[in-house]
Formats: sequence, structure tokens, C-alpha cells
Amino acid sequence: MSTKTPMTLRGAEALREELRVRKSELRPKIIASVEEARAHGDLKENAEYHAAREEHGFNEGRIGEIEAKLSNAQIVDPAALPKTGKVLFSTTVDLVDANTGEELRYQIVGEDEADLKKGLISINSPLARALIGKAEGDIAQVQTPRGIRELEVITVNYL
Repeated sequence: MSTKTPMTLRGAEALREELRVRKSELRPKIIASVEEARAHGDLKENAEYHAAREEHGFNEGRIGEIEAKLSNAQIVDPAALPKTGKVLFSTTVDLVDANTGEELRYQIVGEDEADLKKGLISINSPLARALIGKAEGDIAQVQTPRGIRELEVITVNYL
């Protein structure tokens, strides 16, 4: 029995688009490359053929991976969440580092969506685990390579 994996609506849409591109655009191009390379003759020493087959295998593997992720996805729309004031999956959190005063903003997202440069942190990250369940005014303690970091929750947004 597989467990559901949380994913934001935006993340699910991005995976669906990647799946569409891989199936309807990349797959036909790769198959044409395989056929063209096959037409060149001896397959044992045909580097183009082997490269095209490898690309085909990678694309088909990624298609299977995306389909599995989407079939096991629990899609969460932050706008539909009850406004409890607590940090939940898909909420956006404004924080202040208690030691440095640095202001931070993160959205807690699924693993495939995480991108720290865009302020998207994985639900499985230590920071997200420390923030889940906290409310405005609470302090989250996070173990980092430089030691324990204390972050105060300023606002919780359900965007």
C-alpha cells in the first residue's frame, strides 16, 4: 500500500506539464532519432543508436516516475486550508532570526518542488519539520551545521 505524498497545486501542474511535454513532444523526437540511427546499419558499433536508445530509456523512466508521483499525490491548495494561524504544508511563513534579525520567507512544499533560492523548502527538511504546527509569535529551534538556530514566526500566510 502506497502512502500519499503531499504536493502543492502549482507543483502538480508543473509535473503534469512536464509529463505532457515528455509524452507528446520528446517521445516522438526520440523515437525518430532511434529509427534514423537504426537506418545507418550495424547496431553494434552505432554510437548514435546507443545514445538515442539511452535517451529513450531515460525519458520513459521519467514518464513512469512522474505518473507514479501524480498517482500518489495528495494535492493541497493553500487557499482552501482552514485559517488556523498555524504553519501547515503549503503555507508561506515569514520568520525573523532571533540572533541576527534577518527576515526570511519560506513556503513549505513537496520534495520535487523545493528550491531554496525561490524560498520553497521541502516538507522533509529540518526547517519545515521544526515549523509545522507553530503559530505566529512561536519560536522554532532548528539544528543547523552552525548550531541551533532560533526563528520566530511572524506571519503565516495561506496564499
